Amino acid sequence: MKFLIVDDHKIIRDGLKQILSKSFPFSICDEGENAEDVFGKLKESSYDVVICDLSMPGRSGLDVVEQIKLTHPDMPILILSMHPEEQYALRALKAGAWGYLNKTGGADILIEAIKRVLQGRKFIPASVAEQLTLSLSSPYHSLHEALSNREFHIFKLIAEGKSISEISDLLSLGSTTISTHRARLLKKLHLRTNADLTKYALQHNLL
Repeated sequence: MKFLIVDDHKIIRDGLKQILSKSFPFSICDEGENAEDVFGKLKESSYDVVICDLSMPGRSGLDVVEQIKLTHPDMPILILSMHPEEQYALRALKAGAWGYLNKTGGADILIEAIKRVLQGRKFIPASVAEQLTLSLSSPYHSLHEALSNREFHIFKLIAEGKSISEISDLLSLGSTTISTHRARLLKKLHLRTNADLTKYALQHNLL
């Protein structure tokens, strides 16, 4: 059994390796901090499961999932994030993840998710399954659902009060690129200011 753990916090990676070694005694755990590490590891080896954080320096976990699916379409990917399920789970599943777990959950849930995806099945928590059902059955969709994954990520950061320069540093993107994304997402959401973005995020439980 071979796992790839991707998280920019070493304490999280070490904790996950300890959990996995207990439940899968002869497993091998490779690790990485960012998207570049992921793609480098995938060129060298194949993995039974990739466990990936959502928020990392540079490209987001959603970008990583989409890229992995292009080159390794059958490789199971579990997103393990601090963000509540209602904020990112549907996006992660649509991007190609096999499951979404919140970091506040216990080790037993993680192991259950891994065993399920190893059987070729998706791991969808009950709260996410309900959202998915409503999303598929409802003819109405919120404006933010039309945002690309990159735009949504930047939208969240702006709504949290981050400046253009701070977001630029976090995502390793130029300030001009961030400003362009900001202009696009404001247009898509029919909003004008950063304060409007924060208000919208609060109204839709995105913060």
